Amino acid sequence: MTGETILLTGGAGYIGSHTYLALLDAGYDVLLLDNFGNAYPDVPERLTRITGKPTKVIQGDIRDRPLMDAVFRDHDIRAVVHFAALKSVAESVAAPVRYLDNNVGGLLCLLAAMDKAGCRKLVFSSSATVYGDADQIPTPESAPRRAVNPYGQSKIMGEEVLEATGPAWGIGILRYFNPAGAHASGRLGENPRTGPGNLVPLVAMVANGDLPEVTVYGNDYPTPDSTCIRDYIHIDDLARGHVLSLQALLDRGESHTVNLGTGRGHSVMDVINAYGHACGRELPVQYVARRPGDVPICCAQVGLAEQVLGFRAEKTLNDMCQSSWACVQAAAGV
Repeated sequence: MTGETILLTGGAGYIGSHTYLALLDAGYDVLLLDNFGNAYPDVPERLTRITGKPTKVIQGDIRDRPLMDAVFRDHDIRAVVHFAALKSVAESVAAPVRYLDNNVGGLLCLLAAMDKAGCRKLVFSSSATVYGDADQIPTPESAPRRAVNPYGQSKIMGEEVLEATGPAWGIGILRYFNPAGAHASGRLGENPRTGPGNLVPLVAMVANGDLPEVTVYGNDYPTPDSTCIRDYIHIDDLARGHVLSLQALLDRGESHTVNLGTGRGHSVMDVINAYGHACGRELPVQYVARRPGDVPICCAQVGLAEQVLGFRAEKTLNDMCQSSWACVQAAAGV
């Protein structure tokens, strides 16, 4: 059913803003909530320019219980897509309590407000980090959860909280792997306010001349080129996965836990080389020691998402790098 109001927490962020567009395209009425701690204040304006429609936005924090109660009181919200969380592995190692407060405490506050309002459908932004250093590659959803960093542990705790909500709730837990790429408009990409922590935006900065070289953390991993391997998924595919998850909850009442990835791993050097192809030049690299909390290989088993949601990733690593570079050029007025 279209026209229903969906609340996007953290909706001005990288994944949230792209999902906003996908939900709007699917016919939903979307309310965006963000504290703009790691998102730019002009994102709602950019969304309006892309869609030609005013962006409904509330600035606030999900840990503000009076605010959350007011949001549900003042709007007829049918379901929530929950992105609002801190997500840097390295930062979580340095500040674990901050991550628990925001990621777990924020989820509990949101659930309490939802329960009070009788809104019990939620799509949860989880992560492949819940698998830690997985024994089985590609990794199925049945693999043990054993995070190797506080960020991953906060996602495991979030999943456990949601699993305890009981049969009155419809929960979609999406364990996605490594989002990359940008919207075709060139107006939205991955450019966090606190500085890039993921590989692709760092490579983009080197390609654009903002950094002298790509720092590669570790070239002694047990992989073909000795750098880490990850399953990169285009942001457009990932956004579409959220729409399918939401539809499964609203139309069929089916709770689910699925991986969202491509099922194919690419190394750090694969990404750097693909981006070099996109921007037309070889990118300089500096190898340094491994980062705490990184695992050698992380790749999704993707059959369950196709079976349960009808989801299959369509875009390639080259698509991700080309769209990212186009966004960088658009921002520079090229």
